[in-house]
Amino acid sequence: MKVLLLAGLGALFFAYYWDDNFDSASLQGARVLLTGASVGVGEELAYHYARLGSHLVLTAHTEALLQKVVGNCRKLGAPKVFYIAADMASPEVPERVVQFALDKLGGLDYLVLNHLGAAPAGTRARSAQATRWLMQVNFLSYVQLTSLALPSLTDSKGSLVVVSSLLGRVPTSFSSPYSAAKFALNSFFGSLRRELDVQDVHVAITMCVLGLRDRASAAEGVRGVTRAKAAPGPKAALAVIRGSATRASGVFYPWRFHLLCLLRGWMPQPRAWFIRQELNITTPAAA
Repeated sequence: MKVLLLAGLGALFFAYYWDDNFDSASLQGARVLLTGASVGVGEELAYHYARLGSHLVLTAHTEALLQKVVGNCRKLGAPKVFYIAADMASPEVPERVVQFALDKLGGLDYLVLNHLGAAPAGTRARSAQATRWLMQVNFLSYVQLTSLALPSLTDSKGSLVVVSSLLGRVPTSFSSPYSAAKFALNSFFGSLRRELDVQDVHVAITMCVLGLRDRASAAEGVRGVTRAKAAPGPKAALAVIRGSATRASGVFYPWRFHLLCLLRGWMPQPRAWFIRQELNITTPAAA
């Protein structure tokens, strides 16, 4: 019976994601501000948008990496591509980034929030200082960028795309501050979506729940702690592109993450044995 139930759910998810009415032409000429664009999923997002003919402003922390991505985007056919190096740990930076994008593109159709401040997994990452830094990069800067870009997105009836994590839906061990920031994103943008609906503001919000980022820093952060494997960057990025272009409320990659989120509602307190199957530990960590 359980096998049949899971198979049925799988078939429903497959049908849902297969029939998404994605029209690649809708992104030709779209004005996109993409954060975290220098590596991993963000880099692949930039390349997909470039191939589809979007106008781009890319931002990330490291200028040299951004310059490489910008050059590749031009080779792939992006009509316009600009970049601005920015450290989202500084509260004054989001305003500078949004203003730069508005000046270069004349407005925005998509704000794609993908930047990530990662901390090593484990108890050493639970200090107040580490938590404060993570909340600024992974949550507060998202709020700032959204607030600043929302008037332009309202004018264009555009889209907010928030690249988050399974840890924003299902908490796990040794990721307390990071998970807190991701849960905050889910709550903030879920509430904002309702506010926009009530006010009849036609700005779509697409929350993207991805697995472990396909990048060196993400892998290093959980090395020796989890057995989870990184999601392939190009495929994850394409799922984000398709979901946001069709104004879907949520994207899950891999698709089984949607099932995991539903299962959490049925089993809100998983047993320690089940949790340890994803972890390289045999004894509880010290408090």
